[in-house]
Amino acid sequence: MTTGNITPIRRPIRIGAVETPKKNRNAGKTGASNTNFSDILRQLQEKDSKELKFSNHALVRLSQRDIHLDGSDLRKLSNAVTKAEGKGARDSLVLLQKPEKGMLAFLVNIPNKTVITAVEQEAATEHTFTNIDSAVIV
Repeated sequence: MTTGNITPIRRPIRIGAVETPKKNRNAGKTGASNTNFSDILRQLQEKDSKELKFSNHALVRLSQRDIHLDGSDLRKLSNAVTKAEGKGARDSLVLLQKPEKGMLAFLVNIPNKTVITAVEQEAATEHTFTNIDSAVIV
């Protein structure tokens, strides 16, 4: 039965909460993966463990002593850390030659791949380096 332009609905109407089907958030997205949180965390830790870091103290020393490291210097330093790690070193003195500054000394915690401090050749003549188990010259 129709009245004008209105057609009566012949289905029952439900009142209350209506369950909607759960949608897959990744459905329809390209490149979606089933990677869980622990996998992502592990990947980030692996990436972080490969990169050389500088402590706040080292950054202050580099700034105070006007020491600038370019990409080549950082690669050499990183390679030295990798070599020391391969030999089982824990705390290493890495000596790096820079033409404009002479020899630079870096104290590096090898397991954390973190430069602890940096010293120029002039300042290094007055210092004794302790608590190191290796030295790498690059």
